[in-house]
Amino acid sequence: SHEKICRYIARESELVVVSVGYRLAPEHKYPAAYEDCLNATIHFMKNIEHYGVDPANVIVCGDSAGGNLAAAVSQTLAGRSDLPRLRAQILIYPGLQALDFNLPSYQQNQGVPLLFREHATFFALQYLNGDALHMQEVLEGSHIPPDMRLKYLKWVSP
Repeated sequence: SHEKICRYIARESELVVVSVGYRLAPEHKYPAAYEDCLNATIHFMKNIEHYGVDPANVIVCGDSAGGNLAAAVSQTLAGRSDLPRLRAQILIYPGLQALDFNLPSYQQNQGVPLLFREHATFFALQYLNGDALHMQEVLEGSHIPPDMRLKYLKWVSP
């Protein structure tokens, strides 16, 4: 789905672009996609000289669920001393939190095509467990215990 944009980025920037074809939900539940992206990134970085890439210039990028995966891979690799450090991460409209679908960004964009609040909730549930059975609870915010909500309030709040 992203071959044309990857080719464009590679051609215009004169950079090597590696696109990971990770397993998709709901057929493949979490953490399948994360493991695919992490394993591909580690393999690339361990064999970087084969690709003629400067180890100081590796960037991970993703959009939507891929943005979530790029962020997760970046966090995982940040503590690895056996691999080159990532130079940056580029996150394009990433899905980064599923604690609260009632934050202002969800409220303000709830009628914007592709960003419908219900769609974001549905896709988050598909990604996590392949089942949208608890969609109403998630939309209401009752899927998060009160003590956990308080714990994350400083990061996830209006």
